[in-house]
Formats: sequence, structure tokens, C-alpha cells
Amino acid sequence: MRVILRNRAARFLGAASLAVIATSWAATAQAQDAPAEAPAEEGEEIVVSGFRASLDAALSVKKQSVAAVDAIVAEDIAKFPDQNLAESLQRIPGIAIQRDGGEGRAITVRGLGAQFTRVRVNGLETIATTSDGASNNRERAFDFNVFASELFSSLVVHKTAEASLDEGSLGAVVDLNTGNPLSGKAGLTAVLSAQGSYNDLSQNVGPRVAGLIGWRNEAGTFGVAASAAYSKTDTLEVGNNTVRWAQAYFDSVDGNPCYYSVNAATGGTAVANSGGFYRPSTICDRAALAFHPRIPRYGIVRHDRERIGLTGSIQFAPTDSTKISIDGLYSRFRENREEKWLEVLLRTLERPIDVVGPVYDANGNMVSATLNDVYVRTEHYLRKSQTEFYQFGGTWDQEIGDTFRFTVLGGMSKSNADVPVETTLMYDDRDAQGYKYDYSDMDHPVLTYGTSVTDPTNFQLAELRDAPSNNTNRFKTAQLRTEWDVAEGFTLKAGAVWRRYNFDLTAASRNTTVCPAAGADVVLGTITCTASSVFGPTAVYGFRGTAALSELVTLPNAGQPAGTTTQWVIPAFPAALEFTRLYNRPLVADTGNMRGVQETTKGAYLQFDAKGSLLGLDYALNAGIRYVRTDQSSYGINNGQQITVERSYDDWLPAANLALYPSRDIIIRGAVAKVMTRPGLGQLTPGGSASGFAQTISFGNPQLNPTRATAYDVAVEWYFRPESVLSIALFKKDIESFAISATRTGTFLETGLPPSVLNPSDPASVNPALLGQPIWTITGFVNGAGANLKGAEISLQMPFSFLPGLLSNFGMQANATFVDSTATYRLTGPAVNACTRATPTSACSLVGVPANYTSTLLNLSKRAYNATIYYDDGKFSARASWAYRGPFNDNGSGNNNVFEGYQSYTNVDASVRYKLTDWIELSVEGSNLLDTYRTRYVDAAAQRAYENNHFGRTILFGARVKM
Repeated sequence: MRVILRNRAARFLGAASLAVIATSWAATAQAQDAPAEAPAEEGEEIVVSGFRASLDAALSVKKQSVAAVDAIVAEDIAKFPDQNLAESLQRIPGIAIQRDGGEGRAITVRGLGAQFTRVRVNGLETIATTSDGASNNRERAFDFNVFASELFSSLVVHKTAEASLDEGSLGAVVDLNTGNPLSGKAGLTAVLSAQGSYNDLSQNVGPRVAGLIGWRNEAGTFGVAASAAYSKTDTLEVGNNTVRWAQAYFDSVDGNPCYYSVNAATGGTAVANSGGFYRPSTICDRAALAFHPRIPRYGIVRHDRERIGLTGSIQFAPTDSTKISIDGLYSRFRENREEKWLEVLLRTLERPIDVVGPVYDANGNMVSATLNDVYVRTEHYLRKSQTEFYQFGGTWDQEIGDTFRFTVLGGMSKSNADVPVETTLMYDDRDAQGYKYDYSDMDHPVLTYGTSVTDPTNFQLAELRDAPSNNTNRFKTAQLRTEWDVAEGFTLKAGAVWRRYNFDLTAASRNTTVCPAAGADVVLGTITCTASSVFGPTAVYGFRGTAALSELVTLPNAGQPAGTTTQWVIPAFPAALEFTRLYNRPLVADTGNMRGVQETTKGAYLQFDAKGSLLGLDYALNAGIRYVRTDQSSYGINNGQQITVERSYDDWLPAANLALYPSRDIIIRGAVAKVMTRPGLGQLTPGGSASGFAQTISFGNPQLNPTRATAYDVAVEWYFRPESVLSIALFKKDIESFAISATRTGTFLETGLPPSVLNPSDPASVNPALLGQPIWTITGFVNGAGANLKGAEISLQMPFSFLPGLLSNFGMQANATFVDSTATYRLTGPAVNACTRATPTSACSLVGVPANYTSTLLNLSKRAYNATIYYDDGKFSARASWAYRGPFNDNGSGNNNVFEGYQSYTNVDASVRYKLTDWIELSVEGSNLLDTYRTRYVDAAAQRAYENNHFGRTILFGARVKM
């Protein structure tokens, strides 16, 4: 890209002040000793290329818009400035990203999570869904990691609403744009880039290749372009995890029995391991009320990822008033995710455990202890997933005369996230002795196993799981947009839209335990089963582990302290799969995850655009109203029957944007609008799902209302030099209502759900007595009372062209976002009474206390900062980017914990490029250079450890050829 700017003489800040803002201390010292560069004369041409050109082109998009808009533009054809679209977007003020497997996946805009952002590809709204990470995306959030970044030429973020802009966003509308053949040079254009990607944790090198070929005729009336991108990476994620913390009764504490054969306040015979009644005492109560890790563990997660993307575009402009475009996009994203864990199962299995030497902290946590009769498990997990995305669209732009224009836009997209394999094989040792954990350092616990975890004969292959699923999203869109220049400086815009969105989820399982019960038939050969609840060396609950069925795992650097056990055996793929013949077993429908939504929206808008001068003040504005009707049909499984619930609702969405120009260098913007986001897909299910492993139950509510809000924005932008801007924006959203989860603790039986919604190998399926125990976290969705959000963005972009010599080739881009909000959630907090009885003779139970809790909105970080320093002299270029996101709650949590979320995160990337000739360029790039750990907590007040993982640094090296 080559941009020519015609500069005018302008007054600007002194060189010393600018140097303090923009350069390092060393560069500042040099600049203070040199005279400032004189401003360019009126009409002088300044030639800008490379990364500076991309920044300036994006700045031009921002400056020319009436509404609040930010953009990122490719430096050149097939040369996007970052390796990942989400990581590019985080450089825009107000945007923070959420990472998965070490790379950006989803975004938040001005504190609002990914479900509040709408994404359009070449003007068509769509959803791209991956079955990536530790959980599937089965919501409205857009997964940016589906696409290779080289396929796109620009990203445009609309932060304020317009009547003519598609509805559905409280945060932003993001436009992803592929190539435009008619904008290229005449003749043939070809680009090829090839890189190697090396990760220092996995020590793997993978290829990354991209290419584009395009042609445009001399007259500029016909153009065609196609691009392709391919990459393959192999990265590791290593660290520790607790799967939350919980309260529970133990068998004994420091030799004091906590269970007796009768429920009398005194007397009785101590009962070990199972049965009996809990007997309150000071020492037992303290252990029961303290929180302990549910599944403390270290492990290794391998992400093998492969992306391939294709785009094609044909443009035909037979006259100056007609242009027809046809675009297609295909992307395929594959991942094999393999996990290897060594863990202790405490959750709901605390009854037989003897606690020795417990240590408690001030937050009510049992941070360390020695445990006997514990349930040691090793897991080997494999998920094979593939997401295929298709989109086809066409646009007809037509001018009729000098004053009327219309655009007809239509197309369809499909995102198919398929998980044919989601398999877990488990080795169990259910009576291990001498296990020690120490969470004095929450991020780096010491986990030590008293019995050998490298000897397969100490384990039994006891449980098998497989849970294939498919999630498909479809969009169809037809749209008409018209513009009529009624008079000079006054334009009338009107249009209509029809969209149909379909979300369908299917899931099944072939889960099983080797010994469902004593004396029952077994799934592996002929073995003698004893009751699986009996602990001891003679208990048989599975097939004895062997060397032939096992794999030895060695933990790499996971931040583990000395003394942590770092080697263990797991069931081996494919030997254990062949032995168990798991994939030959019949699939059983997972009724809790068989659901879908169809939404049909019909809308129209009317908008007035005006510009002119009033009392000597230049202005531009748009104001209008958008009407949309949503017809929604949701289906799910309840009590074995498919239930469909239909509803409709209407929204009138007025919006206005005003830009004032007190001088040629300053723009003052203001906006107000009614906005809405439709309910989450998982929240609309007219049924329920449950997990007997986590003891959680979720209910949907197809009658949920959209999240509606009134948004206010005001901003001041000062374009104090060419390619430069200093801006401050203030924003506020009054959210009228939003869906909140109401959480309580109770029994499974009281929900009315059939036990068939549980997987066959769930502990509650094997032991039905758990269904009647008040250990289940029950979550449903209701229409909340609303919330408020307010914040500020500060952004500075400037080249250091005012400095002398080499320093003039430097520049910077920096921004800071400050957001706060208040929302009320109904959650179940810690149990405060160790023994709650229904009657004087009934058993004790630990009951959490429901209460209202005030927090920020989920996924909202109060602070986010981004900065990029670059050097570009046309031949050699380099840049370093720093991004910080503050801590945030992302869920209401469970097990009597109040909220869970992520600690602050800092990421540093850098790149160096050198042009050998005008047509060949070499590059070296680094991602996550600090190898930052991703740290997650459970309970916002107590800050209990959830996970602490890192992903390694990634270095890319390669060359790019352009002809």
C-alpha cells in the first residue's frame, strides 16, 4: 500500500514534549539535543508506505465516519499485520481478547462479552463456531481463530449504532472484509508467503503458507482474485487445575472420627469409610466448612491445529454507475486436543478420606493436608474436532442518476463444528494412602502421591467415556439499502432486511464403567466385581492395569515446586481403545444437549444524513430508527419428549450520531441509541441438562427477553499532525434487563428431571443415592433487573516524523480503556453451618446460602492497555506490541463459590521485516514472548486457585514474494 498525503502547515506540540510522550528515554535524550523538524509546506507530498500506511488508512476510515468507528487495514495484499484476527483487534481501543490454547479466540468490546458483539463477513452477519478449548462454543460468540488472518484485507469496528447498521449488538458490530479485485493495480498480481512456526514449549516446527493471485483489466471494469492460506501448529499447554473448591464432610480429622453409627448427639460407634451419621465437633466442623480443592491435578494439554482457508471474488463494473460483486469464503479448522492428567478425586468422594495435619488460611480454605484413602485417577483425553465454514454472497451496487443509489445484498453461511471423537480413559486407585497437597502458593501447588503412580498394576481401568457431538449454525440474509440525495448536504436512507438463523446441537455418549455394580455384567472380559464403594486391596472395580495398556507421562516445566510428583501412567491410545472396543459400543442420545433455535428477523430502517454549517460550525449527523421483529422457535428434550416453544417480539431502535468540526484538526462526536442483543442460545433451551461428575443441573428458559439498553457516547479527536490522533471517548450503557443465572443448592430429584439425562457412568448413575442428596448446584435463567456500565477510552497514534534522522522512522500507537459496571446476581454462597438437619433424627447436610451479590458484568475487565512501538524506513521495519487485560469474573461458579474468573494477563509480540528487493521480503516474528501464564481463580473474594497454565513462545520466520 502506498498513500500520498498533502500536508498543510500546522502548529503542533514542541519536540521535547512529543518526545516525552512518544519515545524511549534514550531516544528522548537524543531528540532534546537536536532541532525540531520544520513543518511541511502547504501542498508538499509525504510518501507513506508499509506499516505506517496501514495505520494511516485505518485512521482515514475513522476520521471520515460520522459514527464511532475504528479499523485495521492490511499493509499490503495478503499481508495482515498480525497472526490472528482477535490479536489484531485487541490493538483497537476498548477491545480485549480471550485466549485459548495460547492464541486469541473471542473478543470483548468496552467490557461487554463476546455474545454481545455481532460479526459480519463481507457485509453478511454470521457465526463461526469452534469446538476448541476446554469447552465447546454453543453460543452467539464468534470464534476468530477459525480463520487464517491472511485472508482478510481489513477489520472495521462500529462502536456506536446507526439505524442503517444491523441490530443485535450491545458491544460492537465487527466487519471482516476479504479482497476487492477492482481496487488493485491493472494486470496480474501474485503474492506468496511462507513461514515456519516454532513453539519453544512443544519444540515443534509447523508450516504457514499463504498466497493470492488477482487480475484486473486496464479499464478497471472487471477483476477477479483468489487467495489461500494454510497453517499447522503443535503447541502445549501445561500447568495445574483444581476444577473449583468445595466444602464436604470427611471420615476423620487428625484421628478424630467424624461419623458414628447413630445420629444421637452423644455416644455411638465410630463408622469408617461409609455409612453412619455425621457427628458435629469443633475439629470435624472446621474441616467440613473449609474449602478444599475438588480435583487437584497437574497435566499436559497438546493442541494440534490445522487451518486451511480459501477466498474468491469476482467484480464487474460495466459502467461508472454499476458494480456487481460475488464473494466466497471457505475455512476449515481442525484440532486434536489431547490431555494427560494426574489427579485426586475429592468431589463427592470425601466420605472415606482421613485428613491429617490440615492447615487453614484466613479465607476459610484448607490449603494443605495429608489425605489417606483417597481416590487417585489418571486421565487420558482425546478430542478430534473440525469446523468447516462456508459463505457465499453477492452485492449489486447501482446508481440511478446523480442522486439515487441502491444496494442489493444477499447470501448464506454455514458453520459446522463436528466432534466425532471426545474420548476419556481412566485409571483408578481408590484406596491410595499418604497423598499430600499444599496450596500455600495458590498458583504453584505441591502435589505429592504417597503410593506409586508409575506402576500400572496399582491401577484399574475402571471408566470409559466418549461423547461425540455436532453444532451447526446457518445464516441466510437478503437486504436492500437505498440512498437519495434529497438536497445538497441532506441524504435519505431507507432499507429492509430478512434474516434466518438456525442453531442445531446434537450429542450422544457411549460412556460406561467396567463394573457398574457388584455382581453385574462387566464390559471387559470376565472378571469378578466387588462393590465399587468398598475401599481396600481386594476391591475389584475394573480391569487391572498392565504395561501393554499404559503410557508413561513426564510433566515438563509447569511451574511446579520441588517435591511435586511429575511422572505417572495413563491408559494408552490406541492399545486401550482396541482392548475395550469402546467405539464399537452403541451410542446413547445425550438428551440434555439435543436442542436448537430458529430465529427469523424482518426489519426496516429509515435514516437521515446531513452535513453543513450552523453558526460557523461545521457538522455531520445521521439520525433514524430501525424496526425489527424476531420470530423465535426453540426446541429441547424434557422428560424424554421434544418440546418446542415459539414466541415473537418487536424492537424499535432509534439512533443518532453527531460529529462537530470546530477546526480542521478536531472532531467532537456524540451518539445516543437504543440497542439490543438476543438471549444466549444455551439459555433458550426448553429443557434441562445435568452432569453427575460436577453435580450441576442447568435449565433453559425460552421466554427470556433480549438484553436491551440505551447507549450514550461522546468523544473528542485531535488530528494534530499527519497520520496522528489523540482521542478521548466516554461511554455509558443503561442496561434495562439481562438474563442472569439464579443458582441454588438442592437434590436432583426435586428438579423433576429424569435420571436418563445423566451419562451412564456418572457417579449418580452408578450410585443413585446421590440423587437424593442436597449436593447439586441448580442453575436456571431468569430476566434480571438490569445493570449499568460506563467507561473511557484514551488513544494516541503518531509517527515520530518531527524527530531528526533515524528517529523520524519511529512511531507509536497506544490506548487505554477504563470500564466499570454494576450488576446483581443471585448465587449460592458458602455453607455456614456444618450440620443442617431436616428433623432432630435426620442426617446432617451442608447447605449453601443463596444471596444477592453485586459485581461487574461478567467478562468485564476494568482496565485494558495496548501499545505498539514501530520503526519503518521503507526497507527495514520492526515493531513490538504490548497488551494488558485486567482481571475479570466470567461465571457465577458453583460448589458454593461466588464467581470465578481470570487474573490479569500481559502479552508481548514483536516482528522484524527486511526487504531484500521490491518483490521479496524476509521476516521474523515472535508471539507471547513473555510466556505469560494464564491464571484462573474461583471465588472472587477468596481467590482460590482454579488453573495456572502456560503455552510457550512462538517464533515465525519466513519470506514473502510479491509480483
